[in-house]
Amino acid sequence: MDPAIVIPGLVALTVVGVAATVWQLMQPRERSAADRLGTNTPVGAGPTESDLVSLAKRVARYSISDDGAQQEALRKRLLQAGFRRKDSVERYSGLRTLLTLGLGALAGLVLFSSRGVELWSLFGTLLVAALGYYGPHMYISNIITNRQNELMKGFADALDLLVSCVEAGLGLDAAFRRVADEIESASPELSGELQLVGHEVSAGMARVEALRRLSDRTGLDEINSLVNVLIQAERFGASVAKALRVHSDGVRTRRMQRAETKAGQVSPKLTVVMILFILPCLMVILLAPAMIRVINNFAHVNTTAGAK
Repeated sequence: MDPAIVIPGLVALTVVGVAATVWQLMQPRERSAADRLGTNTPVGAGPTESDLVSLAKRVARYSISDDGAQQEALRKRLLQAGFRRKDSVERYSGLRTLLTLGLGALAGLVLFSSRGVELWSLFGTLLVAALGYYGPHMYISNIITNRQNELMKGFADALDLLVSCVEAGLGLDAAFRRVADEIESASPELSGELQLVGHEVSAGMARVEALRRLSDRTGLDEINSLVNVLIQAERFGASVAKALRVHSDGVRTRRMQRAETKAGQVSPKLTVVMILFILPCLMVILLAPAMIRVINNFAHVNTTAGAK
């Protein structure tokens, strides 16, 4: 068969396969109960797995490290990115392995078929395989950063609402549910996390454990500090309202300090941009007319001298 037809076809097929694999394996959350009821899924029947998911799980058995601490750290990272499935670690590990092998094999086929057995072909194959291995890690890191930014946008306002609810006489669990309902339109991510805390407590989980799980799911120092304040206030019998008020003032102060720090970094960043991009353009604009005039004068002098 003609390589000019086979190779593009394999490239297109691999791209479609990679896209389908990522879509199948990296679904953030399981379907809700309402979704399963809408599709008439029998009670107690879990969602069916596709062939890609089953393949990824089988591959993950050979690629997951036996170190329990490493698996726990990976599970927390996936939780912070919003992947709450029980098999998220297997899906993620299987995806990295499949992408590494698939993209590496495709790159090797294309490069060795077009360029022959060369050092650059081997280097390109290894580079594409490394991209398939580290790509999911960068993808998860990007999701975690964006999600934490979204959580922080509404955290200060949610904390003020929580203080107001507790000072008004609501219990802590009722206050969490009320705040989650109030900020749902402004900060859906934070609202979902607070609602999950309320659901876990209603299901019988200890409040301390539910709060600690909230800290693990977000990975934010501000929320971790709030959890520690609430746990200590409940343990030592202190006033939750006063503790929340003090913590809210501290959060506001740190938020203002971060804003001032970012404002102070604007001038150095603008200086670099001006030196690299604006200053050369400005020099061209200022000096170009003078340079054109000098060139025209020299040309006129040379023309006059030649005529004489």
